Parts: sequence; C-alpha cells; structure tokens
Amino acid sequence: MALAPDAATSAISGSIEDDRPPVDAPGLQYFVFGLFFIFGGITSLNDVIIPKLKELFTLNWTEAMLVQFCFFAAYAIIGIPGAKLVKKIGYMRGAVAGLLTMMAGCLLFIPASQTATYAIFLFALFVLASGVVIVQVVANPLISLLGPPSTTHSRLTFAQAFNSLGTTIFPIVGAALILGSLATISADQLSGADLQAYRQAESEAIWQGYLGLAALIALVALAVWLFRNRLQGETHDASEGLAGLDLLKRGRFGYGALCIFLYVGAEVSIGSVVINYLSGERVLGQPESVIGWMIGLYWGGAMIGRFIGSVFLRLFSPGKILAFNAAGAIALIVISTTSSGSIAAYSLLAVGLMNSIMFPTIFSLACEKLGPRAADGSGIINVAICGGAIVPLVYGVVADATGGDLAVAMIIPIICYAIIAGFGVFARKPAS
Repeated sequence: MALAPDAATSAISGSIEDDRPPVDAPGLQYFVFGLFFIFGGITSLNDVIIPKLKELFTLNWTEAMLVQFCFFAAYAIIGIPGAKLVKKIGYMRGAVAGLLTMMAGCLLFIPASQTATYAIFLFALFVLASGVVIVQVVANPLISLLGPPSTTHSRLTFAQAFNSLGTTIFPIVGAALILGSLATISADQLSGADLQAYRQAESEAIWQGYLGLAALIALVALAVWLFRNRLQGETHDASEGLAGLDLLKRGRFGYGALCIFLYVGAEVSIGSVVINYLSGERVLGQPESVIGWMIGLYWGGAMIGRFIGSVFLRLFSPGKILAFNAAGAIALIVISTTSSGSIAAYSLLAVGLMNSIMFPTIFSLACEKLGPRAADGSGIINVAICGGAIVPLVYGVVADATGGDLAVAMIIPIICYAIIAGFGVFARKPAS
C-alpha cells in the first residue's frame, strides 16, 4: 500500500533485536494478524476509489492524486505522535485508539458522499490513515513480543502475509462494489443540481462500503478491548522528538531511507492509475467496472513474490536481488508503455511481482549494523513512507502536463526504480 506499507515502525521498543522475554498473552497474536489484514486492505482500497472520485468530480490527475497525498501524509504527521500515544496508554489500548480513529474516518465518508464534497473525502482519508498509522505502530513490535526471539522473523513474515492478503482481497471486492456502480452517463455531461444529484447517487456505493468496513473495525476494536489487560510485562523506552535524524548522515542508511521513500511512491503511483491505465484504448479498452478486479493481480503478485523472493534471498546477495528486481520493474514498465493490448496490461501488472521483496530488503540493508540504533532507524524509515504522498502527486502533475498521458508519466516510477537499483549495487556487500 498501498503499502502497503508494512514497516517495522518503532519509536517503540520491542524490536526483533530485543532480548527481553516474551509477554504472556495466549491467543492475542491472532488478533494482531487480523490487524495486519485490515490495515493492508484499507491502504489498497485507495486504488479503487481514485478512478471513482476522478470521474465523479471531473478531476485532473494532480487533483486525483490528492487521495494518496492525504492518506500517506499521515505517516509523516501522525507517526511520531502515534508512537508517543502508544507509549503512554500501552499496546492494546493504543490498538483500540487506532481502530476507533479508523472507524471515525470510515464514517466520515457518509457526510462526504451526502454533500458530494471532495474536500471532505480527502479529510476522511486522512483521518482513516491516521488510525492505520497508529495500528501499525502497535502491530509490528507487538508481534515480536508474542513469542520467543528465535521465532520473531517467522512470526513477522507470517503476519505480513496477512497484510498482503488484505491488499489483494480488498481491492477486488471494492472494485465490484464501488466501480460496479459507475453509471453510463459521465459527470462532465452534467451541471448544477443534476450534477450534485448524480454525485450523491453515484457515491452511495462508497459510503455504504466504508460503513460496512466501519462495522467490521468496531468488532475488531471490541475484541482487542476485551484483551486490554491480557498483555503482561509490557515496557517502553523513553525518547524525545524524532530520534535518529543523525543516522541520515550515514551513506548506507541515508540512501536506504531515500529508497524507501521512492519505492513506496513508485508502488503507490502505479497502483493508483492501473485501473485507468488498463481501461485505455491502447491497452484493454474496457470500462473500469469490467477490469477493476485486475488491480488484485498487481497486489497479488507482490504477495506471491514474497514467498519466491524469500528463497532467492537465502541463495544470493540481497543487494543483487534488489538491483535485479528494480531493473526488472523498469523493463516491465518500458514493455508496457511501448506495446498494446494484453502485453501492455499484464507487463504493468507484473511490476507488483518485482515490488515484492523491495521494502523488506531495502529496510534490512539500510538498517544493517545499526545495533542499538535499530529502533531509531526504523522510526525514520517509517516517516519515509510518506513517499506515497509525494511521488504520486508528482506523477499526477507530469500526467496532466502531457495531456493526461499515463504512459509518458511512467517516467516517474522508472526514475524511482533506477535509484533503487543503484542502492542494490551500492549495498551488495555487507555493511562494515
């Protein structure tokens, strides 16, 4: 997610390098897996509502990309305050606070739809994302505490598989519910009261879908609340402000943090436009409501690629694998933008497969040998996820400047992947 982003957020202790004993809370990890599933799915839903809102409000691509800007800006704005909140009230109550914030964001889609106001949609997305960030702050370090240190990597990988499952399933279901309701008439053919009525009617599927999501989140929040006193032995380290900024002076870490920014931005940019891209006459020439489900192939490829990549990362240098995947992503984009039909469609969707190992590999290479500064480095990288806000906006500006040509604007993710490939070569040898 988007993302989905599955960073090991931590201005909070309890990282995979923590040597403290596991806390005693049987069964709690299953709820944590559910949290990974939900926040992964919600992030990828942005890719479905972007084409919907773009049509309803007759937006250009710069305006449409404000969806991702408002969502991922929450990582930069809420990340550190969210971590401090969790330190103050604890993991379980922090998770409930995040879930309730997510629920509030979902409910804000109702007034946004009924008033047919794009600005309220954007505000709702920011509130929703703020809750997602708080839940992420809780989820990664919490899963590391719910078992022995020797199996932490296994548990975190398993939990992230639920994240990927969410990013695959949610957009498929969302496309059927939200894009399936696109009317035969277009908003740019209407004006005045007719346009307002059309927007209210066509956005009904959006608020109904998010209302159902709010109900699901409420159930999860209730379940977590019932477990609020089950977590024994929880402790947090004290820190002030945004610790770790000095780490950016280290070439390896600074370059890696930049690549996280660019990777999330490139992944989100492609995911944001893929439905509109595939529906173009040069590619598949089908309505968004028909091909909307194909966004699941993009995110599903990332999920499958993680399992394949985990094998190759044991056999070859992670830096070389990263460089190979980034080069592969560039090649696939070039093939897609210079071809047509099914080749153009599936080559772009296959970029998801190349994305699969990038985030965890960049993260591990950047944080290698940080030792006791690992948590500080993780916090900085979590803020770097705001690349999902900036890069898609730049993509939108370029697309608008070229007459809405999504293929030409692919130069933006190509540049991102080229820099990431360079980092893979740079970090191919272990850190000293």
